[in-house]
Amino acid sequence: MATSDGGLAEADGRAAPIRSGPRRAASSVPAAPASRAPRAVGRAADRIQEEPAFVLHAMPWRETSLIVELLTRDHGRVACVAKGAKRPGSRLRGVLSGFQPLHVSFSGRHELRTLTAAEWLGGLAAPQGDGLLCGFYLNELMVRLLPRDDPHPALFDGYAQALVSLGLGASLEATLRRFEWLLLREIGYALDLERDADDRPIEASRRYALLPGRGFLATDSAEEGGFGGATLRDIADERYDSTTTLAEAKRLTRSLIARHLDGHVLKTRQILVDLQKL
Repeated sequence: MATSDGGLAEADGRAAPIRSGPRRAASSVPAAPASRAPRAVGRAADRIQEEPAFVLHAMPWRETSLIVELLTRDHGRVACVAKGAKRPGSRLRGVLSGFQPLHVSFSGRHELRTLTAAEWLGGLAAPQGDGLLCGFYLNELMVRLLPRDDPHPALFDGYAQALVSLGLGASLEATLRRFEWLLLREIGYALDLERDADDRPIEASRRYALLPGRGFLATDSAEEGGFGGATLRDIADERYDSTTTLAEAKRLTRSLIARHLDGHVLKTRQILVDLQKL
């Protein structure tokens, strides 16, 4: 959901200057928010302006405000207080929607910052139906696994591309598997897909067992639970056009993600599992 004019919203409810020119229409192949260096004012740690961002989660705070979890390109996952965002007249209320590219400004040196402004950029088709549930799943993954204030520009760009794919109705499973592996790789939980636990090249014709803490070990056994070398190479090359690769990649990413959730159950994934979509 966006403001009716696509303009800048400020946290105190006052209207900021609105950019001139016609409102941009959503294109069929929308782009991610522009990669620009964040503009710091005063001490760099205190005030950041016009930072590319997406809303991952928002929850009520006091009577009129929200605490918003943001994925930013150059500052990672950031929590901000959006003061007055629940007031009917607040311009922030119509801007802080999920799955839409924003430019945000925030201030503060502690873990919980203050959101001072947010601008809806537009141009991104919102996911619908099962794609919307998958989008919530991606958001929950990052809230659970991504530490705050740990920037990952490649993950930000990958998330933006995943939203493009979900909005355009691309393969849900391929989109999820590609993003899951990117997330695992960026936060250091992915495994080597080029060489096995004995430092030998992964061979497409062989089967591999997953050894926790070590990686993949070549095996002559075809028992259920192993992974084909072809699958591992497909994941490394981001190829998900094989049903075998999709099935084994799902089993692999689920296993790795579960180890780092500390017993938490992902609510959105459970809903999708119940619907036999994930």
